[in-house]
Amino acid sequence: MALRDQTVGIVGDPKWGSARHARARARAIFAAPSAGRVSDPVIGRVQKARAIAGLLTTFLLISVYGVDGGWSSVFADGLAKLFLAPLILILVGPLVIAGFIWYAPPQHRALLRSRLRYPLKAIGWYLGVPGAAVAGFLGLAGLLKLLQDVLVAQMLIGLFTLVVGVPYVIWATAFLFFSSGAAARYAFNTADVHAALPAVLTAVLVWVLNLVQLGDGLPNGPLPVQIAAFLGGPLSVTAVSYWEVRVLRTRYGVRVRG
Repeated sequence: MALRDQTVGIVGDPKWGSARHARARARAIFAAPSAGRVSDPVIGRVQKARAIAGLLTTFLLISVYGVDGGWSSVFADGLAKLFLAPLILILVGPLVIAGFIWYAPPQHRALLRSRLRYPLKAIGWYLGVPGAAVAGFLGLAGLLKLLQDVLVAQMLIGLFTLVVGVPYVIWATAFLFFSSGAAARYAFNTADVHAALPAVLTAVLVWVLNLVQLGDGLPNGPLPVQIAAFLGGPLSVTAVSYWEVRVLRTRYGVRVRG
């Protein structure tokens, strides 16, 4: 009900049809500071440095050994990962979170479970916004078919589609694009459950994405280079995630157990 009420509020905003509004809304939902999120500038710089190093390494490997399909396939693969990462988190995340809560001390489990409403709300937005667009157009299509002999009704439905439906689809598409990166980066606000959860989920996510990508085959190049390219990304992300959990424990007293 809350999601529906907030969606109605968005449509009532005169700026709701703009991509800037969609970006701001996505950041407000998925990237807003919260009490559970620890913002350490050193962690942020290390994460950015690892991401830049990964991009440069990928660029170097492709420049030297090439890639099937050319640079257009690289762009398409990156775009696919942008939308695939949140979906993998939605599918795999509950298992990781359940294991995380089970691993926590028994006296803390009830509190952690009570905080699950924050990532559930974020997931509701991520799935609800495009879901509302699909449901709306299916409903309008059904009405058009039902009232195919009523010209006035068809005109009104067409006008509603142009005035409300099309701008909402444009907004929803922009929202989905901007929220996908933020949802994956902040792991659907799971820091509100426990500050160390995003790091754990990120490590799991990168390995699952790598296994999914294995279906397209290994990168071009000699076998040692292929193996290094396949394992380098997830191993480096896992190392940074492990270091992040250690920093959270030693610098901020954030512990999974104890």
